[in-house]
Parts: sequence; C-alpha cells; structure tokens
Amino acid sequence: MPINNSHLVTYSPAYTIVPTYECFNQCSYCNFRSELGKSPWMSLSDADSILKPLQNEKVCEILILSGEVHPHSPKRQAWFERIYDLCELALSMGFLPHTNAGPLSFEEMQKLKRVNVSMGLMLEQLTPTLLNSVHRHAPSKLPEVRLQQLQWAGELQIPFTTGLLLGIGETVDDWWETLEAISELHQRYHHIQEVILQPHSPGHQQTFDAPPFDPHQLPEVIAKAREILPPDITIQIPPNLVKDDRWLLACIEAGARDLGGIGPTDEVNPDYPHIQEQALRNILQPAGWELVARLPIYPQFDSWLSEELQTAVKHWRKTRPLAKVPNTPPPTPPLSKATVYTQVLPQPYH
Repeated sequence: MPINNSHLVTYSPAYTIVPTYECFNQCSYCNFRSELGKSPWMSLSDADSILKPLQNEKVCEILILSGEVHPHSPKRQAWFERIYDLCELALSMGFLPHTNAGPLSFEEMQKLKRVNVSMGLMLEQLTPTLLNSVHRHAPSKLPEVRLQQLQWAGELQIPFTTGLLLGIGETVDDWWETLEAISELHQRYHHIQEVILQPHSPGHQQTFDAPPFDPHQLPEVIAKAREILPPDITIQIPPNLVKDDRWLLACIEAGARDLGGIGPTDEVNPDYPHIQEQALRNILQPAGWELVARLPIYPQFDSWLSEELQTAVKHWRKTRPLAKVPNTPPPTPPLSKATVYTQVLPQPYH
C-alpha cells in the first residue's frame, strides 16, 4: 500500500558525536555542558572507532553537537578545525553530517558548508528579558547573534534547522514573535527545513528551578505555529519529551510531522532516553500514522550542495526507502557578508 503523505511522520536515523562538552556559556537550564577544561576533546581516532560499527547499522545522519568555545579564545581555531575534521571523517565513511555548534562566524559557516548537508541552531527565544535570568551568564544567547545565524545560513544557501525552547521564562507572545521572525527570514531565503518545538524538561545537572513545560499545552502551540510558519517548514517535536502517548499523537494531529534524530542517547536531554523506532511505530501505526526515515537534508535543497555532497546524498536516496518530500528548488538568495557575531560578544574571560 502506498504511503498517504497526509499521514506521514518522519525521523532521522542518527548518531551524535560530541567534540567537547565544555562551553563558555552557562545557561541555567543546561544539562549538556561541562566546565572549561573538564571535557577532553574527541580525537579523530576515537571518532573513527565509534563510527565504524555504525556503517553496518541504519544510521544516516551524524550530528556534530558541541559545546561552544569563545570566538576570541586562542582555542577557537583548533576547536573549529576539530569540528571540520570530524565532519570530513563522517563523510568519508559514508554518513551525512549535520553540525550544531552554537553561533559561528560567516567564514566558519561558509567552510562547514563544504562538509555538511545541513546545519542548525536553536533560537530558543528572541526576548532579551532572558538575558537577566536563564541567559545571564550566556554571552552567545544574545537574540541578535542567534538571529544573525539564520540570515547567514540563508545567504550561504545552507539548509537549516532551528527552534524554540518552551518554558524557560518567556511569555506566550514571545513564542509568536520568535516564530514570526523565523517565518520572515524563511520567506526571504527559503532555507529553513524544520522548526523544533522543545519543551523544557528538567534534568539532574541544571540549576534552573522551574517545572517542566506542560506537554498538554504543546498541541495548541503547534497548531498556532503551523498558522504562523510557511507550509514548507516542517514542525519537529522530540518524542522523548512528550511521554504520554496520547499527547504525542495530539501533537502530530496538531501539525507536527517530524520526530527529529533518533539515536542511542539524547545528549541535550540525557535524563530522557530516546524512544526507539519500533516503539514509535507501535504508538503511531494504530492511529493511522506511518513512520518513515528521512535524510538530514530535504530533496528541494539538494541543488545547494557541492557535487561531492550531492553524490553522497544521491547514494542514500537510491539505497534507502526514505520519505518523499516535494522537490521544488528554492530560489537563490542574495549573498552579503556581515560580521556581527565577533563584534557583539565581549572579550573572553579565560
């Protein structure tokens, strides 16, 4: 029986590589970071040992997810080169890399485009009021810095994933303002693949003393997001953060159509194990939904890639039964270089 696209839910068979957990930001809700100097950087040989067994698995996407090194730090160049080399290694082994390493300079994004089929950065929330609370010690969480990344991604023709973190002290109106900013940039550059709506889920490491975001609110948020966002942006929710099966299905009914990268561990929310593929099928199929694997790049963006990356993507599209997405090439955006990131951040304090 052919898949009914109106009842199609996608996910990415993925594995997360963490170059380092150390991060100069200190977001009070974070359960990922470690203190500076406390997290050894992953070596290429260690990464090779991790990736080799995965070549015989279903894994397609390698998510390079890193703590941030200050842009003015003497370690910044070495950190960036390690991320680049890990992407290159993953590509050489047949995987498709997707990098999320915090705000990057225009030049860094331009270079990483060579070895990534897509990239991402959460906006979280654009309200500056969080700079007085959960982001008080997080210099790179300046709203203008993160919004600049989305603009540069559009100018550089990088297929991009972004999203909101819900329940960290923002207001309802802040949700709509952030979604409208995403929509506006996408209508200019047509480069946003997915928007993640991630409910705050307390973990053992954070200092932020707040309850989890009520997952029962998510369907309403998703429905409103679906009204605000252009129809060619997919809404993604992390199923491990919506523990009630009924409410997970309600989120999908409301307009969420992607469940993100599914791998052994959710590095951002380590207290909440991923729900694996078969368990998700057992939830979705009785309700009439079909779970289908996808690549970390949607077909309409293939032409934005280099010939080398297009070859790698074509191989995956030919060899795996993947979700079908309308293949309408987005228009070519204008290119204009900017240098906001390094100008607005303070000098490093270490």
